[in-house]
Amino acid sequence: MEKFTTVSGPAAPMLSANVDTDVIIPIQRLVGTGRSGLGPYAFERLRYNKDGSDNPDFVLNRPQYRDSPILLAGPNFGCGSSREGAVWALMGMGFRAVLAPSFGDIFFNNCFQNGMLPIALPEETIRQIATETEAAQGARHTRVDLARQVVVTPDGHEIPFTVDARKRDALLEGLDDIALTLRLQDRINAWYAADRTARPWAWESVER
Repeated sequence: MEKFTTVSGPAAPMLSANVDTDVIIPIQRLVGTGRSGLGPYAFERLRYNKDGSDNPDFVLNRPQYRDSPILLAGPNFGCGSSREGAVWALMGMGFRAVLAPSFGDIFFNNCFQNGMLPIALPEETIRQIATETEAAQGARHTRVDLARQVVVTPDGHEIPFTVDARKRDALLEGLDDIALTLRLQDRINAWYAADRTARPWAWESVER
């Protein structure tokens, strides 16, 4: 998993409430499409016209937001199903952080498992960042600093945020749950050895 330290760039505002995972990535795109190939299908129904051309009214199609690494979202972002592909699709578009007033619980946890940083901030704060971004017209960016746990707005305001300490450390080091478990490999091996000695009968079928 790619490490997350600091991300800087234009923050793309998509402030609608209750954007669910089916809006982020349609279920049919998860069949036969590899994890790294979902980016072009993110927000497909909003992003494209019926003829496949870009919808000019969709905010993420605006030139200044096409390469945004930060998404500004509305309340309850990522609600709905548990599909992990929603995070993969967003990352395929280039996003590394999502700032929203609240998140769907499963989506929130899936972010950390894939190197995406979800940050919960008050709705008025999200809208202020969007306003500053529009006024800056690309001259100044938003910066998300996970090490310091601050968001720096285009106008230079520092907004603190909190992240679970374990999740923060895992992102900074680029470790998912499997990698975190493997860091304890010596302790795991020691437990196996001790249990084989204490309960040899329990291991007979495993070792056949």
